[in-house]
Amino acid sequence: MDEVPGYLAAWMTRQRWYAGKARAPRFEFIDGFRLDSADDAVSISVQFVLDSAEHPLLYQVPLTERRVPLEGAERALIATRGDGTDTTWIYDGPHDPAFAESLLRLILDEGTVLAADGSDRIVARGRRNLGDDGATIRSSRVLSGEQSNTSIVYDITTENGERSFPVICKLFRALHDGENPDVVLTAVLGEAGSAIVPRAIGHVTGRWHDAGDPHGIATGHLAFAQEFIPGVEDAWRVAVRAIEIGEDFSDRARALGQTTAAMHRTLAGALPSRTTIPADIAAVIAGMRRRFELAAKEVPTLADHREALEEVYSRARMSPWPALQRIHGDLHLGQVLAVPGRGWVVLDFEGEPMRPMRERSLPDIPLRDVAGMLRSFDYVAGSFARAGGHSAGSWAADCQGAFLDGYIAGSGRDLREHRAVLDAFEIDKALYEAVYEARNRPDWLAIPTEAITRLVERSVLS
Repeated sequence: MDEVPGYLAAWMTRQRWYAGKARAPRFEFIDGFRLDSADDAVSISVQFVLDSAEHPLLYQVPLTERRVPLEGAERALIATRGDGTDTTWIYDGPHDPAFAESLLRLILDEGTVLAADGSDRIVARGRRNLGDDGATIRSSRVLSGEQSNTSIVYDITTENGERSFPVICKLFRALHDGENPDVVLTAVLGEAGSAIVPRAIGHVTGRWHDAGDPHGIATGHLAFAQEFIPGVEDAWRVAVRAIEIGEDFSDRARALGQTTAAMHRTLAGALPSRTTIPADIAAVIAGMRRRFELAAKEVPTLADHREALEEVYSRARMSPWPALQRIHGDLHLGQVLAVPGRGWVVLDFEGEPMRPMRERSLPDIPLRDVAGMLRSFDYVAGSFARAGGHSAGSWAADCQGAFLDGYIAGSGRDLREHRAVLDAFEIDKALYEAVYEARNRPDWLAIPTEAITRLVERSVLS
């Protein structure tokens, strides 16, 4: 394994997608590949960089090297190398049109990339789900504000020039062995004819030396291209604006419940599901207990709920549970777009970021998604009150009730039968939120902690 140069290591630790900011990194190159460029003056490489400090993390780092600086790309410049007479400018690849075009072409042309060491080992392979081979890439730009990935938006024109459309390609910065559920589930829903997800264009899979096994090879997704829907807002912004002007959101919440039910119904029909058995229930409840203990260490006042929570968990364990199936895994208002003439469109099926990738790809309880959306309505109300607005608990309750009504109507599943289980999932989500807020936004901590108290009391008294 080769050592990562100091300039690249220093740059990586400053990026939003770098997850090891609380520790001293130990970077090393473990694999990578080169991409052909339409511009002979640009050299493109994709490096797989392992941070082996404590819990190993693998990152994807695309780089471009140019003999003359790229105009307007000063913020993407990583370093310069040379003596002044022979200088190379090194850029973060997604911001360079040369890399952006090569990445999407790999997908549209279903290309194959061999290892840079000259062997016949395949390191990357493009796969086109839908779309136009022969399409012309007119322009590209990087979206700002992302935490864990880097997304490039393209303007595409079909070969005959009759149609232009935007495409977004998500480059996964953190790499994992195994399928990325965002790629798999979006494609499955689209292939089933569902319009509640953006149309999947294609993806890139990669292979690299497994750090845990020097003789093994890991395989995972490197990038995912899909339809881009510009000029729309996510459901969080729509809900925030509604609460600010005192507008009723119940009808839209009910429609969102129906959309969620349709998503679950389609996934259950297209992918394997199975009956939940006592061992599954015991494992889920054990995980909830572990998260409570973690939360109680971060927020000591939560320990006051220990006895009552045991009753919540006991009721949940003894109640009927729905079947295990593939779910979204991290559903909230920020993961849904309000698209005029189309309704709600669901995004980002990667699942909860704290869970291992292989775990996120397993069948799960659909009530986890329902609970996530119920908590999201409460967060809209809590953030509104925190910003100086009036208490909006009744607004959140109306939205939650309407969402559940829509879900019941769309799924044919009477959630009252699973109320104790849903209570446990809501509390579990709020405990996750409490840990996050304690670590990152202490002034928001009251939103989840007050919800935990309210949910525990409601569950115990019901």
